Amino acid sequence: MLKRRWFVGAVLGTSIAIIAACSGGSSGEPKIRIGSKDFTEQYVLGNLYEILLDESGFDADYRPAGGSSENHQAIVNGEIDLYPEYTGTALLTHLGLEFDSTMDADVVYATVKDAYAQDFNLAVLEPTDFNNTYVLVMTKAKASELGIETVSDISTKGGDLVFGTTQEFTERDDGLPGLRETYGGFNFKEVVALDPGLLYSGIEEGEIDATTGFGTDGQIAAFDLLVLEDDKSFWPPYPAAPIMRQEIIDEHPEVAELLNQLSAVIDADTMQTLNWEVAGNGREADEVAREFLVEQGLIDG
Repeated sequence: MLKRRWFVGAVLGTSIAIIAACSGGSSGEPKIRIGSKDFTEQYVLGNLYEILLDESGFDADYRPAGGSSENHQAIVNGEIDLYPEYTGTALLTHLGLEFDSTMDADVVYATVKDAYAQDFNLAVLEPTDFNNTYVLVMTKAKASELGIETVSDISTKGGDLVFGTTQEFTERDDGLPGLRETYGGFNFKEVVALDPGLLYSGIEEGEIDATTGFGTDGQIAAFDLLVLEDDKSFWPPYPAAPIMRQEIIDEHPEVAELLNQLSAVIDADTMQTLNWEVAGNGREADEVAREFLVEQGLIDG
């Protein structure tokens, strides 16, 4: 079957109804419907999942399903079977639990894994070895000019700054609302909601003064940006873990084994490199994903 690969530049906002209509393949194995959020790292992870499962004999179909809430609702409703989620997002946004600085990555993961099994009958598989936490970034020149080094600094010195971020970040508990509650302030001159793909170009071109990013974004090093220190430990750990419907794992436990093998070989440097190949070098996410899987010996070349 000819598959339509999705990558940066693809049409986003795929209807979940369309995803649901794709269930049920002609092969003996189940069709595994894979979603993701709509930014570079998630495109890479989604393609990694699809290609690995396809090459292992499953009928996998990957299409981005929107933001975190859309993917979570889709998998709870049985409209997709698998998507990559960050454990910190699962803890705060989908479970509505609180995080404090005494909780390390293992505690957050165990909490999320147990709660997802009990509340949603979803399996949280092994996480990757990277922490893709939210970060606030600025150009080093602008930060130096204003004496900004930490999140506390920008919370009180941002009155003349234009802050660019996604619409989702302006609404999430681990976004602006939570930052304002923890740090106070964050009264920017203007908050501009942008497509995720425009955040770094906006700061590079001087249209915004500060923005949100993720710890594994390749643009941080490429554009020589300053990551502000989260001095009050607001954000929890954010390793990425495959979230999957338990029914599929019960019938095909080898799916979990395959995805766990994949997670084990993705560390921070690897993810940053893969992200930059797509976002910086303009390569297609499925091409980058396939090349990586071959290099790791997870699929044949």
